[in-house]
Amino acid sequence: MSADARDSIVPSDLPELVRKIRERTPARLLNGRVGAAYRTQTQIELREAHAAARDAVRAEMSLATVFDAAFTKRWELFEVHTMAVSKEDFLLRPDLGRHFSDSSRATIQESCPPGCDLQIAIGDGLSVPAVAAQVPSLMQILGEGARARGWKTGRTFAIRHCRVGILNEIGELLGPRVAVLLIGERPGLATAESLSAYMAYRPRKLHTDANRNLISNIHARGIHSADAASRVLSLAARMMKAGASGYTIKEDRRELS
Repeated sequence: MSADARDSIVPSDLPELVRKIRERTPARLLNGRVGAAYRTQTQIELREAHAAARDAVRAEMSLATVFDAAFTKRWELFEVHTMAVSKEDFLLRPDLGRHFSDSSRATIQESCPPGCDLQIAIGDGLSVPAVAAQVPSLMQILGEGARARGWKTGRTFAIRHCRVGILNEIGELLGPRVAVLLIGERPGLATAESLSAYMAYRPRKLHTDANRNLISNIHARGIHSADAASRVLSLAARMMKAGASGYTIKEDRRELS
């Protein structure tokens, strides 16, 4: 096959092995070109993905628009805010997204029981579409798994303009054994709907990423909700047993098989 012919191939022309590889990854492999540029269809797909990523970052979260009424009622969700009063503040001042506003601190303390085994919070992060797409199914499995283990769970709440470091304040306010933050990841050109689950054992003011564990890439073409929930629950159990979280706590793949 000549170089020109190889560069102009379309998916149906690809060998079976290459097609199987492409099916296993969202990466844009062997898309071909026209002259020195991508094909028109590839260009359109890239621009669509870039627009979705920009929209995901700029979207504002509210319970009424992200979740349906039944889901909000089922989990008795309520919304709080960080010190970032706008999306611009959130993007330009990451430090503001790591601390609750004074009114939100009071609301959390009034609404949530302290000292639970598992406290889950939902943060918009950098992708509201990820929260909308992944959280409902994930919460269902996490709730069932926690009950099966006999854990006392706290009241879940949603955090607007949220950064990962807010875990520390959740720990200071409510003192859970394990805190879990379900938060939208920074979107890319593969997907704008990827969620992360950050976890910490008794998080405190001076904790850093070294004290946290992470399960990322929770989305349709990444880690599915059932697998992600199983990993979160297994990690939480290991944290409770060890009395620690972070780099010293590793996942045991045998528990996930």
